[in-house]
Amino acid sequence: MAYRKFSADNLFTGYEMLGKAWVLITDEMGKVDGIVDLAEAGEGIENFNGTLTPGFVNCHCHLELSHLKGLIPKGTGMVPFLLAIMKNRNFPSVSDEIAEAEKKMLESGIVAVGDICNTSHTIAQKQQENIHYHNFIEATGFVDATAAQRFGQALEVCEKFDDVLGLKSDSTIVPHAPYSVSSSLFGLIDKHEKNSLLTIHNQESHEENELFQHASGEFLELYKTIGIDIPAFKKTGKTSIQSYLNKIGKHHSMILVHNTVTSQQDLDWVLDNKSFLPELSWCICPNANLYINNMLTDVPMLQRAGCKIVVGTDSLASNDQLNIIEELKTIQVRFPSFPISELLKWATINGAEALRINDKYGSFDKGKTPGVVLVENILNGSLPDASSVRIL
Repeated sequence: MAYRKFSADNLFTGYEMLGKAWVLITDEMGKVDGIVDLAEAGEGIENFNGTLTPGFVNCHCHLELSHLKGLIPKGTGMVPFLLAIMKNRNFPSVSDEIAEAEKKMLESGIVAVGDICNTSHTIAQKQQENIHYHNFIEATGFVDATAAQRFGQALEVCEKFDDVLGLKSDSTIVPHAPYSVSSSLFGLIDKHEKNSLLTIHNQESHEENELFQHASGEFLELYKTIGIDIPAFKKTGKTSIQSYLNKIGKHHSMILVHNTVTSQQDLDWVLDNKSFLPELSWCICPNANLYINNMLTDVPMLQRAGCKIVVGTDSLASNDQLNIIEELKTIQVRFPSFPISELLKWATINGAEALRINDKYGSFDKGKTPGVVLVENILNGSLPDASSVRIL
């Protein structure tokens, strides 16, 4: 059997950064055989300038919205952005844009994606198995009376994915956001499949908290605009995460996405109630948050609290590219105290664990096929604009 041997200025294993004295060995299919000392690696070593890392895991994407690139202005705020999505999401054909977006993700070193799906538009592309996908089929409906109907619609989409893709990718039914899922719909999702992987858009804007704390704000105008009557909705006096998260049982695991206005008080509440809440990962999508609200998650706060941080790109409706290294650049510019090894951990093994695919992806452990990516033009341990990715 033929082997490839990789050496570079640095080797990030998924857990830690190693220096030049180590060599990654894979078979010709990309399965990791081991990491050995340079002196023991023998001949045929390929030497590179840069940092070797496992392929990236994009924990939050909306591939089906790829046709919306550049159509929605930046800085609109949450509610105008949502209204623009509703107005523009239905195009007669989106297959070309989906294929091109996936191609760009592959070229940027992404090997696995947690993909939000409201339709079956991405199935044909996913049949090609270029990237591993976990399909998060969204259920949406803020009125209790329509919960069964809305869940049934999500189940139909989920069954289409299962029928066509089978075991090629995983699919689960998930809540869209606290402001768009009723208590009854949360209950149906929670009971549908025990020990399933869920995700939710969490605390993406101040308006979301305002809705639950005070039953006021722009979301009431959103409901009015789209013709939803919510007379039964009562304020909880709490932030959104404290109002909904205990509706999901601890038998699930959950990826909380965005967390732009999550506070220390919210994190304290999560820690105080950890015994009955789901296993949580915290996904940050910095470029999308800047695109929509010109805000960023308090990433240092999440780290200090011991949160498992993962990274996503969101969609081309809210981002200029689906590129994890660009997300890491933005994080490091705003929070320069994070070393590159920490950022890469969020984008590799943490993401793989969050998507439950760490048996194959996320690290250079023996037997895995995580992909081999070279990050070039790293300067003094940081990611300048010139930093780029090459697939090896």
